[in-house]
Amino acid sequence: MTEGTTSAAVEGADTLSRLEQEGEIAADYLEGLLDIADLDGDIDMDVEADRASVSIISDAGGRDLQKLVGRDGEVLEALQELTRLAVNRETGDRSRLMLDIAGYRAQKRAELSELGAKSAAEAKSTGEPVKLKPMTPFERKVVHDAVKAAGLRSESEGEEPQRFVVVLPN
Repeated sequence: MTEGTTSAAVEGADTLSRLEQEGEIAADYLEGLLDIADLDGDIDMDVEADRASVSIISDAGGRDLQKLVGRDGEVLEALQELTRLAVNRETGDRSRLMLDIAGYRAQKRAELSELGAKSAAEAKSTGEPVKLKPMTPFERKVVHDAVKAAGLRSESEGEEPQRFVVVLPN
């Protein structure tokens, strides 16, 4: 093993342990919130795509947890930001942690991937750019990934909160 390989392996292990630490801090913070709100939920931690991922899941179908998702995921987005701030307070580092509650974000990701694929197919068949409705950064990222997987390019246009994806034909 060369010195560069050893350094990269150590750096990768350091990143993984840092992300696991972020997940643990986030889980502790979220457990406290669940206790305060008197809601039942199990917390699952993982590391996905170089970021900590924390999910709150429920055995009871997640009906109570829907309160933490809110309309169009608004409460979920706010809780994610608060959780990132809690991690930042403990570590001193900016967190890119992703939070999912009751499978909302996973379901949304599947819907957005399908939207991206359909929009790519439309752009291919018509030869015209396809403009989508305004989306959050998370939503735009999922659509961009789906468009790229379909072999086309996309870009974001506009200013927050009205920023949207445009799928470009070849």
